Amino acid sequence: MAVKLPTVAIIGRANAGKSSLFNRLVKKQQAIVAREAGTTRDNVIGKVTYHHSESKESQFWLVDTAGLKDPQDEFEANIQDQIEEAAEAADVILVAVDSTEYPGEDVRLVAKKALKTKKPVILVVNKIDLKGSLPNDEFRRLGIKQIIRTSAEHANGISEVLDSLAELLPAANESEDDDTLRVSLIGRPNAGKSNLFNRLVGKQKAIVANVAGTTRDLNRTHVRFHGRSIELIDTAGVRRQGKQERGIEKFSVLRTIQAIEESDICLLLMDANELNTQLDQRLAGIIDEAGKGLVIVVSKWDTIEKDDKTRDYLANKISYSFKFVPWAPLIFTSSITGQNVSKLYELITEIDTRRKQETKTRVLNDLLQKATIKHPPAGLKNTHPKLRYIVQTDTAPPWFVIHGSNLKFVHWSYKRYLERLVRETYDYSGTPIKFSFRDEKQIKENKKRILEGKAPVTKAYKKALNE
Repeated sequence: MAVKLPTVAIIGRANAGKSSLFNRLVKKQQAIVAREAGTTRDNVIGKVTYHHSESKESQFWLVDTAGLKDPQDEFEANIQDQIEEAAEAADVILVAVDSTEYPGEDVRLVAKKALKTKKPVILVVNKIDLKGSLPNDEFRRLGIKQIIRTSAEHANGISEVLDSLAELLPAANESEDDDTLRVSLIGRPNAGKSNLFNRLVGKQKAIVANVAGTTRDLNRTHVRFHGRSIELIDTAGVRRQGKQERGIEKFSVLRTIQAIEESDICLLLMDANELNTQLDQRLAGIIDEAGKGLVIVVSKWDTIEKDDKTRDYLANKISYSFKFVPWAPLIFTSSITGQNVSKLYELITEIDTRRKQETKTRVLNDLLQKATIKHPPAGLKNTHPKLRYIVQTDTAPPWFVIHGSNLKFVHWSYKRYLERLVRETYDYSGTPIKFSFRDEKQIKENKKRILEGKAPVTKAYKKALNE
């Protein structure tokens, strides 16, 4: 069952401390940036996992909608873009303001537009640790009923924001297993998504023109391939008619996340003339984090001059930039000539089969035993991790749970080593695989603490008690 997570959008002026608020909510290190690829831009997308006191756990995507906008845009147009995205795809909107500044006309505009969306809105009055911080009464005139005061720098008010979001957010949706394979076309504006979509469909279902951004919303159509129902989702185009003269359409991060969450497999398109941007790497990171299948598709292959070395040169360059997803296949296509377009269908159905394949527990444990004998996991003095056994607990994406003790000392490089061994044993090309670690010693301690009344009964503890 595919699980679709809800989405929270942050809007407001850059000076409201949105980056600090964002990083505090996602605990910084969870933010999705392709660190291995050396990206340096501010985080704009993160997955938040929050354990509440009343034994619940919430997961959602947090998006700073301004993070990928052109800062040169006039403020009103930029905010209009953010609100349109939030109204369409977010479940809750956070309006962030600076507590040391009286709300001016621009802040009133943001609040008014946010309320007009009819989505739940929370006003986050940030920077309350600073001198000159104004009381809530100064912000009530904005009309947003729920006001939470925060200091992102000092983590004040953050748990209150998370508690409020937990109440307002819908539960993660579990989509029914209807045997439809959902494939989305993801990529920057003008990467050729609509042209490829039309080629794949075989008839003009999407509007395509030379002006970027002529396609609105998510285009969807169903096709059949070898008796299999496939739904194609095209994310191209977020500009309204009349706005095109302002240049290339803006990239809609919320719409893209919506499409990724709905998909089983994502085709990440890159224009052959403009490869390896940070945004492409970021998108690959989101797809990986979401546990979806991934194919890196170089489009417009017919438009570049090439010789017999060009393809290998570019393939190596792309592989280096996307070395954090080494399992993703790479394919060169042209929507004009049709090159490799039909191969995409074969590729996505093969990936779908691999995502659903089940492993043999005996084979996995032989692998684990040999791995730990050959390279025992490093730890601290007298606290070396012990990896006892491994089981597969889920498919699409394939999920493996390793049981043992002192598992918090398992280094990320060792996890990568185990993943490589599993991939060498079973063909999981085209899909991420996930690992969880269950520390038996920690579970016993948790049970003891609960029985002695020294710990709250969280969802994780409840699960542990039942085992």
